[in-house]
Amino acid sequence: MDVAKVIQQHKRLCNFVSEKRIKQSLDILADMITSSSSGDMRDEYENIVMTYRNMLTYTIEGIKDPERNKIYLKLIQSILGLSDRVRQDILSHYSGWHTYWVKQQAEKEMKLSGKTIVETVDDLMFKSELDEWLKLSNEINPNPDSEISRKHKHLIKNIFNHLWLTDYYGEAENSLINIILKSGKFRWYEASIFTTAVTLSSLRTWQSDKLLHLIRIYEAGQEQVMERALSGLILNLHYYNGRILLYPDLTDRIEKMSRKSRFREHCRIIVLQTIRSRETEKLSRKLQDEILPQVAKLKPRIEEKLDLDNILPKDKNEEKNPDWSEMFSDSEEIFKTMEELTKLQMEGADVYMSAFANMKHFDFFKDFQNWFVPFYPDHETVDEIYRDEILGPGTNELAEALYKTPFICNSDKYSLLLNLKYLPSTQKSMMLKVFRMELEGLQQLNDDESGTDPYKSFRTNVTQYLQDIYRFFKLSPYKKEFEDLFIGKLDIYNSEFFRMTCNATDAEAGLADYFFSKNFYEDALYMFLKQVSERPADVQLYEKIGYCYQESADYEEALKFYRRAELIDRKAWTIKKIGLCLRRLGKNEEALEYYLQACDMEPENIHTVIMTAHCYLDLKDYEQALKYYFRVEYKEPGNLKILRPIAYCYFALGRFDDSEKYYDRLSEGKLNAHDQINKGHLALCKGNKKEAIDFYRQSIISGELSKERFMSIFAEDRVLLISLGVNPDDLPILLDYLLFIIG
Repeated sequence: MDVAKVIQQHKRLCNFVSEKRIKQSLDILADMITSSSSGDMRDEYENIVMTYRNMLTYTIEGIKDPERNKIYLKLIQSILGLSDRVRQDILSHYSGWHTYWVKQQAEKEMKLSGKTIVETVDDLMFKSELDEWLKLSNEINPNPDSEISRKHKHLIKNIFNHLWLTDYYGEAENSLINIILKSGKFRWYEASIFTTAVTLSSLRTWQSDKLLHLIRIYEAGQEQVMERALSGLILNLHYYNGRILLYPDLTDRIEKMSRKSRFREHCRIIVLQTIRSRETEKLSRKLQDEILPQVAKLKPRIEEKLDLDNILPKDKNEEKNPDWSEMFSDSEEIFKTMEELTKLQMEGADVYMSAFANMKHFDFFKDFQNWFVPFYPDHETVDEIYRDEILGPGTNELAEALYKTPFICNSDKYSLLLNLKYLPSTQKSMMLKVFRMELEGLQQLNDDESGTDPYKSFRTNVTQYLQDIYRFFKLSPYKKEFEDLFIGKLDIYNSEFFRMTCNATDAEAGLADYFFSKNFYEDALYMFLKQVSERPADVQLYEKIGYCYQESADYEEALKFYRRAELIDRKAWTIKKIGLCLRRLGKNEEALEYYLQACDMEPENIHTVIMTAHCYLDLKDYEQALKYYFRVEYKEPGNLKILRPIAYCYFALGRFDDSEKYYDRLSEGKLNAHDQINKGHLALCKGNKKEAIDFYRQSIISGELSKERFMSIFAEDRVLLISLGVNPDDLPILLDYLLFIIG
């Protein structure tokens, strides 16, 4: 059985249904059912087809049925529901997944006991011995090896598995969730993992009742639990975006909740943090390749080296407008210091993914539910540290610091704790000092921020939980059994849920600016364009839209919006951007006009001078180009890179001796392959064919250029060489000679 094919069929079917292409979805469903072991599903399919054919016939014949829309909606729900069940049936029989092994074991255990999970919970929850233990548990940690502890752990695991693996919730599950919410017998960290179980169950098999349960848990308002409920709700609403509008009871409930500003802000926080996960892999690579090596060899700079790449237009001309926001003040080297790393932590960036990725091999993580358990100081894992000779005396401080730190997610806190006991003694002592300092720093941080951010706790809990989920989907040994929610664009802003809850202008504007600051230009552009009608005179909006188009190489559209911005507020930055787009479009004369205007507005701006010189170079006005390049050389006498265009202009003007002087000065640095070619041209024009051949050979054997690329460049330069007096008949002979030499 091709399980992957069935999963893809199910996805296509759901897409067809959301597009109201019912016949095509039914055809796929028929094919899926042939792989199923259930005859009842075939009968249900035939009933759905018959109902739909009758509805089509009545409609074509013009028979009016006031109930048609309701029947149509019910029919669509039935197709989706049946396809979900067929998918689960096939996976349970043929996938060999751990998920279905656990499910089978749970069903066997229930059959042996003869009791439902709710009856089991009732039995255990209200026995006096367990009741007494629960009363004392806030003050005393019972022996984890005691009978009552083992029984309680088994109960928690069974509840989690039941809520996770039950395909469709009924009265038993409703009763169970009521007990969790209202009995007061379960601690917050137990309710937290039960909430995750509901989330995972919904992702596995759709049922609107499960999402309504998540709403109930959120509205109950228990800290650390409500954050998980709303995060799970939003992930599900995004995942099932094509289905949401088919369940009006659910959408009506969400729209009512959306009238409350607190709910809208909670949603905004979760959406932003979910989208922020798109940066995690890129940030992990940055940490491994750039930050950590820099930290390892950190030392004061003796002198500031000139970054020559930023003198020429490639980078500097495309920088963001400094007027837009302070967030861009140091964007070119955002990871340059540990201070910036701390700033990223404070924003909720997942900076520890790569560091802890290799610390998930402990037996602790073989227990499925432990990927989602929140960290708390009384967890039995902490007890192991008490028995450590060095760590034992400081265990309370260590556990308290881990519990309070907002910068490490729960999963990584357990990884760190489990790893501590394997460290050498000196490192253990150092870690205790670090955690004592962390506690002091956190206290200071809380004092400084007290009362300034009413959503601080919610934001921290959401950030840690979403990072826990991210690790599960990326690192868990069970990850292949789940569709990774963090692959792709994560364009929650395009979902029905976002339109229902976060469609306020300020929410979209904030999200757009976030995308823009992180260089997600496609996403930012989508949201900026939606704001144009509401902000028709916003210069910065037009500038940012133009910049997004520019970064996508759509210079025509970029030009359009830059010109709109120029009409409202004529600034040098915008003028240069218009010049850039015109130059990219090959409209060199127009580009020059704009750069000359920019030069008049900011005559001391070296970058503007360079760009103007380049425009003259494009127009082959080498005399004028030289004048502007000389201004740069005067301002930056130590910059070897500016010598390159000067040497070329002298060469193009036939002033070979002057050109050679500049190439000799350029040789003090490192010559690239293009320099070697140009020096070859210079030698050729001066009649030194052997010297020219040697330079050409160097350009190819340097490895920067292939032979084919060299031949293409040489062909482009042919007209210029002939205009400077080179015999055209010599060129093919010279090239063949070169090719024989290099082989």
